[in-house]
Amino acid sequence: MSQPETKNIDTQELSNELSTMIDFMRWGASQFVKAELSYSHGMSSPLDESVYLVLRSLQLPVDTPDVYWTSKLTNIEKQTVLKTLFTRINKRIPAAYIMQEGWFAGLQFYIDERVLVPRSPIAELVETQFTPWVNPDEVEAVLDLCTGSGCIGIACAYAFPMAKVDLADISQDALDVAAINVDKHDAHKQVSIIKSDLFKGLSGKQYDIIVSNPPYVDAEDIAGMSDEFQHEPELGLSSGDDGLECTRKILSDAATYLADDGILVLEVGNSQYALAEEYPDLLFEWVDFERGGDGVFVISKEQLVKKLS
Repeated sequence: MSQPETKNIDTQELSNELSTMIDFMRWGASQFVKAELSYSHGMSSPLDESVYLVLRSLQLPVDTPDVYWTSKLTNIEKQTVLKTLFTRINKRIPAAYIMQEGWFAGLQFYIDERVLVPRSPIAELVETQFTPWVNPDEVEAVLDLCTGSGCIGIACAYAFPMAKVDLADISQDALDVAAINVDKHDAHKQVSIIKSDLFKGLSGKQYDIIVSNPPYVDAEDIAGMSDEFQHEPELGLSSGDDGLECTRKILSDAATYLADDGILVLEVGNSQYALAEEYPDLLFEWVDFERGGDGVFVISKEQLVKKLS
């Protein structure tokens, strides 16, 4: 892996050569290419990531019109931007962790290295209120299992303003971050946080929707992940040799916690093929996403009871 010699760069000389926001955006993108960074945490290209980091380093919104990109930076602003870009290059830290923010379903969330960076295609399902699988007006209870930052569950609270939403996770670190986001979105009256090893802490509860982005990465893929992934908690990624350890447990117990017309929405990523092979009798409905992404299925309680009993 090539590495730009950023440690040998004279930052003062560089600051003199670069003047506008767009200068720093272009320079950052070219350095990201040289560094062969990985873009698996929300950004699609070196330029997208550089633009984002420059804007957010300057405390500007991500939708700042490009007419402002030709604005000249002060010396202090230049040093702030360069520090951010160097951190991304030299430490391989995902942009979301550097800026401590992530986006899901159009909503902003606090993010740090205690939780995964939000990037699930499930956002598209939340935005459409999981139709046609449920009647949105009849959804009263939602569970975000393995919630991490809480982004899926909190987005569900916006999608179903009359429903109660539970955020459950085994990691206290993750729940601490989820609590920050419940505060951020002023969702205390609607959203509850529960420490639970999958369903073990949810006795007696039932939900119209159980949605989960659990750990699903197999051992081989864990070993081959880029440096950026090393900043994420392995507890949120790794799920045994074949990536299905957590999914099996969820499938085994989910029906008990679903209302009669309830659905389970589960992301399994590239473990979907191994899952379909292991459970040939289960009618997984794999979701086609308009904005890209795969490895997410929807299944009804009725199907789970019929095929697993």
